[in-house]
Amino acid sequence: MEKPDLLRPALSLPLVFQVSFLLLPGRFYNKKGGGMTVFKKKLTALTLAAFMAASLAGCGSGGGDSATVEGQAEAAGSSKKVVIKYWYAYGDKIEEAKLHMVKTFNESQDKYEVVAEHQGNYDDLHAKVQAAFAAGNAPAVTDLEIASTGVFANSGMLEELTPYVEKDKDQVKLDDFIPGLMGNAYVNGKLYGLPFMRSTPIMYKNVTMLKEAGLDPAGPKTWEELEQYSKVLKDKGKFGMTLPVDIWYYEALVAQSGGHMLSEDGKQAAFNDAAGVAPVEFWKKLSGEGLIKMPVGDEAGATANKDWANQISAFKFNSTAGVAESLEIAKGNGFELQTAFMPANKDYGVPTGGCQLVMTSKSKPEEKEAAWEFIKWMTSKENTIYQHKHVGYLPTRTSAVESEELQEHFKQYPQYKVAVDQLQYARPRPMENAYPEVAKILRDAIEKAIIDPKTSPQDALNQAAEKANKLLGK
Repeated sequence: MEKPDLLRPALSLPLVFQVSFLLLPGRFYNKKGGGMTVFKKKLTALTLAAFMAASLAGCGSGGGDSATVEGQAEAAGSSKKVVIKYWYAYGDKIEEAKLHMVKTFNESQDKYEVVAEHQGNYDDLHAKVQAAFAAGNAPAVTDLEIASTGVFANSGMLEELTPYVEKDKDQVKLDDFIPGLMGNAYVNGKLYGLPFMRSTPIMYKNVTMLKEAGLDPAGPKTWEELEQYSKVLKDKGKFGMTLPVDIWYYEALVAQSGGHMLSEDGKQAAFNDAAGVAPVEFWKKLSGEGLIKMPVGDEAGATANKDWANQISAFKFNSTAGVAESLEIAKGNGFELQTAFMPANKDYGVPTGGCQLVMTSKSKPEEKEAAWEFIKWMTSKENTIYQHKHVGYLPTRTSAVESEELQEHFKQYPQYKVAVDQLQYARPRPMENAYPEVAKILRDAIEKAIIDPKTSPQDALNQAAEKANKLLGK
């Protein structure tokens, strides 16, 4: 993933958000919500309030680039409805799906009105929610990237959902959510979110390019086959893959090698053992031989997508959220697209990603009631089917996967089903408070190991682990 300039997102915001960005947990993500690189600095909620409450008291929703659903302005002025704010991340087809669902919810009943406001990508959204919470005007409901759940819950910003689920257990049907997507919903045994637009990384393949090179489009299924395919493609003047140094993808390769990112108690780095070193050695070897292209910097993720779209590279790793858009790109550029599991090493393995819907903890009782009704509706079987078909995010419920509608959809567009099948190899992401900063340290170490011939992967990861342990041990 692209290497962010840490100040650039902050300086594009108003002054008060510059403060929140520099002092609060923040995140940097690929535009389409797939892999991610993260950065965090700690600040207690009390200190946060001292810095920001006065400045934000009159800021309203803070959504300078917000997009609201049709007709909500009139409804917001009605005293008959409980009006709540829902803040969300990302645009394009993702935004289309969210606004459609919000509009349909508002039209489905006359008790509540949801005002949906766009807040940029996840790093923008998280910083703004933190700032608004300190000022006492946080949205009642917000998207929350799954790895951020621990930070937000531990700071007291989230409402525990267990009592709500128990009250409406027959409606919610918690057991219907796919188990592999629930790992990041709990913090210290308490439920704080329901799966919404969830994802895993998958492999996107240019089948036309593979056939022209005489390669079997069913592969590559292993790291070894990926190397072999890339050698053939190099002889044709192509790259096997353009790949940013993205911690989300790295987590997948560590899992495929039988390893873990952190110790079981989360207090020590585990990525510098053999399973964590293997992916970096593999990437460095293929990059050094010109078989894959590994750009760095702010545009690395965009470069990977462009190279695949322009048929410079045959493969790309990306979120399942990109299926719909990638199908359009392939059609427009005249090539056939297939999706597949990420190639295996010792086994297959992927982290999950995407967001869940959460309720902030300081809303009024009637707003919490409205928020809960909205969260239930947005995470229903019908809506997970809709957003999956419209965007490509995973269907979050077993009943949705087994529905006749999706079974027919999978037959017509098998590219969508791959991520569902791959879920059997999925694992949750680390949620320790220090992990965002650990991930940034780790990404920098991997980039150095790949770029610098004098730096070995083992040495780079050992140095990263030493820094990480100081953070994790606090």
